[in-house]
Amino acid sequence: MSHTRPLSSWRVLVPRGGSWGDRVAARLREFGGVPVVAPMLNFASSDDPTALANALHELQDGQFDWIVLTSATTVDVLVSQGIRIPEGTRVAAVGETTAASLALAGYQVDFVPSSDNSARGLVKEWPAHEVQGRVLVPQSDIAEPTLVAGLAKLGFRAEYVTAYRTVGVPVSSDVVADVASGRIGAVLITSGSVARQVAAQLTPLPESTVLVCIGPRTAFDTRAAGLPVHAIAEERTTDALIDALVDYVTG
Repeated sequence: MSHTRPLSSWRVLVPRGGSWGDRVAARLREFGGVPVVAPMLNFASSDDPTALANALHELQDGQFDWIVLTSATTVDVLVSQGIRIPEGTRVAAVGETTAASLALAGYQVDFVPSSDNSARGLVKEWPAHEVQGRVLVPQSDIAEPTLVAGLAKLGFRAEYVTAYRTVGVPVSSDVVADVASGRIGAVLITSGSVARQVAAQLTPLPESTVLVCIGPRTAFDTRAAGLPVHAIAEERTTDALIDALVDYVTG
């Protein structure tokens, strides 16, 4: 096997599209892999648009000391609503991807956890002298209460609002057939939601199929969905995810 193209002949299912999917596909090709981009999730408007509108009105009115964002999708919601974050409200992001999306949209980012790009990491690394007042946490409808609970434990008045809904997207019959036959050799698992879609749409998986998870929390959710975990990225980044696959393949 070539050391420069260790994923040669490997077809890899990429479960998200957009710029993220493009980036991962390009990286897989660098290693000789063949990306199969098949988005398994989509995002829809909140079931309670009034609650979201009220929260965003209070945000623009300067009533929150902090806003914490956990995904690029939440940033898209702010942009689509034309939200201006006032100077007195500080912005925290879980992870480099979210921080990059905020910067790209013209929002200033005041705090990003340096080592653990997760809700737990953000709470753990939060500077003690910066705990005061109200914090808005707009998230998906299926987000776990970890972040809000953690911020409340620190001493914040943390308020969750549903920013969008996460919905499953059926993959094509060709992808289902390619997974079932083993032609797709690896599947990238980027969240618990993706794991549950893989379990619902693609099982039973061939024993040869390699599942690679982006971080320990996603690995936990993947096992909870009844799926095996073969490799876990050490960081919640695209590079770490693909590195974990390469390390597994090269033994």
